[in-house]
Amino acid sequence: MAKWSVFLFACLLAGCSAIRLGYANGDTVMYWWLNGYVDFTNEQKSWVKADIDDFMVWHRKTQLNDYAQWLTQLQQRIQQPVTPEEVMGDYVATKKRIMLVVEKALPQLTNLAMDLQPEQIAHLEKKFASNNESYRKEYLRGSLEDRQLFRFKKVMKQAEYWYGNFNREQEVQIRAASDARPLNNELWAAERKLRQQELLRILKKIQAEHPPRDAVAAMLRQYIERSFDNFSYAENKEFFDNTRSSASNMVAVIANVATPAQRTHAVKRLQAWIDDCKTLAAR
Repeated sequence: MAKWSVFLFACLLAGCSAIRLGYANGDTVMYWWLNGYVDFTNEQKSWVKADIDDFMVWHRKTQLNDYAQWLTQLQQRIQQPVTPEEVMGDYVATKKRIMLVVEKALPQLTNLAMDLQPEQIAHLEKKFASNNESYRKEYLRGSLEDRQLFRFKKVMKQAEYWYGNFNREQEVQIRAASDARPLNNELWAAERKLRQQELLRILKKIQAEHPPRDAVAAMLRQYIERSFDNFSYAENKEFFDNTRSSASNMVAVIANVATPAQRTHAVKRLQAWIDDCKTLAAR
C-alpha cells in the first residue's frame, strides 16, 4: 500500500531520460506492478484501473507544474555550493509532496484494502518473502569492504547520471563520504520485515473485523507515516539519524566537488525533467 502511494512520484524522480514515455504509460505500469503484489480478481480489475486512471488525471493536472517549479529551484541551487542542511530540506520537501499524493490516493487505497481476499493477502505475503530473498542475495553477503564498495558503485552510477564522469580525485572524496555513512544491512533487512509484517497485520485485521471505512483510512495513513520515520526508529534512533545526516553530507559533497562543466551537465539534466513535466501537464 505504501509503495503504491509513492510509486508515481518515484517514477518521476527515478533518473530516467524517458520520463515522458514512462509517465504516458504510468497507468498500465502501476496496474501491473500492483497486480504482481495482490493478483486482482476479475471483479476488481475494472474499478482498480478506473481508480488509477482518475488518479493519473489528477496528478498530471495538479502536481506536475509544482514539480517543474521545484526542479527549477534545485537547478538554480546546484550552481552554487550546497550544504547538507539544504539537502535535508530537499528530503523534507520530497516527503511533503509524497504525502500530498498519499492523501489523494487514500480513498482508492482504502477501497483496495477493504476488498482484498484472504488468498490475495497470502499472495502479498509470498511476494514479500520473494523480495526479501532477493534483498538477502544482493545486500547480505560479502565483507564490510565488499558492501561498502557495492554501495559506493550505486552512488557513483547516480552521480554520473547527473554530473557526467568524475576524475580519480573526485571519486576519492565521494568514496570517503559514502563510507562515512552507517552500514548495517541486517538492520535494514529487519526494518523491511517489520514494515511488511505490520501491513499484513493491518490487512488481516481489516479482512477479519470489517472496521468502518474511516478507521481503515486512518490505519493506512498512520502506516504510511510510520514508514517514513522507520518502524524501529525508537530502538535505533542514532543509526537512522546518522544515516540521514551522513547521506545529506554525501550528496552535498558530490555537488560541491563537481566542476563547472559537470554542474552544467546537471543543469541540462534537470532542464529535461522540467520540460517533460511542463509538457505532460499541458496535455
